[in-house]
Amino acid sequence: ADVFTSMVKVFQDISWTLCFVISGDFLVPENSEYTQPRQWQHTVWYKNVVIPLICLFPLWIRLVQCLRKYADTRQRLPHLANAFKYALSQTVTLFGAFHPLYLLSQQNHEDDGQHATTYNGGVNLFQMFWVGAFVTSSLYSWFWDVYMDWGLFRPKHSFLGPRLMYPKRVYYYCVIFADLFLRFMWVLTLIPPQSGASFEVPNYLAAVTMSLELLRRTLWGFFRLEHEHRHNTSGYRSVEFVPLHFSTGHVHKYEKKERAGWSVLAEVAAVTTAVLSVSVMSVIVAHRTSQVEKGEL
Repeated sequence: ADVFTSMVKVFQDISWTLCFVISGDFLVPENSEYTQPRQWQHTVWYKNVVIPLICLFPLWIRLVQCLRKYADTRQRLPHLANAFKYALSQTVTLFGAFHPLYLLSQQNHEDDGQHATTYNGGVNLFQMFWVGAFVTSSLYSWFWDVYMDWGLFRPKHSFLGPRLMYPKRVYYYCVIFADLFLRFMWVLTLIPPQSGASFEVPNYLAAVTMSLELLRRTLWGFFRLEHEHRHNTSGYRSVEFVPLHFSTGHVHKYEKKERAGWSVLAEVAAVTTAVLSVSVMSVIVAHRTSQVEKGEL
């Protein structure tokens, strides 16, 4: 599922191709004067249902995996903290999918010179929240990459790790700063196309963003592997246990399975409820704001 989060744009292209084939638009000539192909990509079910679900699905899988890890191990750190990272990314995606304020604010400023959700000199509070969530999610994901996944950013080791396997320290510093930029680009790929965001990536740069995400994931894999190797060798182990291919009648420790307590399950349910509540509130606020902008409320 970690790799799937890097393939959101690929899944969007696959869904577009399937709709293009199923609708029969591939049989319509491009210069046809009687039909207008690809009208389905402007419909509500495609823009506000299919594409947002594709953006959210990999994030939701990772969120559930983190909660399951916590239920099995009862360790709040790192599993709940990691779940919070994907919850932030989901918030950015939901506001990009359902929040119409970017386009509506421009239209209302042109028509009436006012905006129902602007205060203090025309500051858009929802836009500020969206940008704040975008920046917070990017910085949180970057810090998690460097500190938790790579084992770097330790002040007592010159903001690197205790034992380094690559020959030059400059490699690590370059990758840390590069990952900061690439993480911002990754969060941009989670914003659905045609969301109206001022920082939305244009279609002609989609290939560039995917190439950058491929580079980020490759770098992440190299340094993640290094961190896992350091962690394993520091404990003089390569795996946790070696299963036997025959039965000795001895009850091994790894065969004992402990059920999660009610307190752990309650915390998992609370986190899941909080994430779902934020998701639902994002949709409700977007719909209500749309009605206010149209004068229905």
